[in-house]
Amino acid sequence: MRFLRLILLAVSLTLPVLAVAQELVPTEKAQGVVIRALDMATGRSEDITIANGETKSFERLEISLEECRFPSENPSGDAFAHLMIRDIREEKPRFQGWMIASSPALSALEHPRYDVWVLRCKTPSGDTSESN
Repeated sequence: MRFLRLILLAVSLTLPVLAVAQELVPTEKAQGVVIRALDMATGRSEDITIANGETKSFERLEISLEECRFPSENPSGDAFAHLMIRDIREEKPRFQGWMIASSPALSALEHPRYDVWVLRCKTPSGDTSESN
């Protein structure tokens, strides 16, 4: 129980810092995102490109992108995407919020079978920023 409290404290202290950091670094909105989805039961993975406002499916998951952002001065820098991920067998989303390419475990999908993480944004020039 004490360990759980320490983890919750660490997360609660880290999230406001990330929010401030996002405001301090000028960012641009990308045209979409490239994510990687993994079925941990079969080992099958797939890279999926999703445009802003679009929803794509991966097996039993529906993945919706609100927006993807990247640092203005460094398009190949860290990408972060606002996603909603829903298992089609469930009413409530399994994940809704920001995923950060460089820190996928910080804000992760909690699902017993699937894993999803952000690879990079699709930039306005048509290129993709290289965050793995």
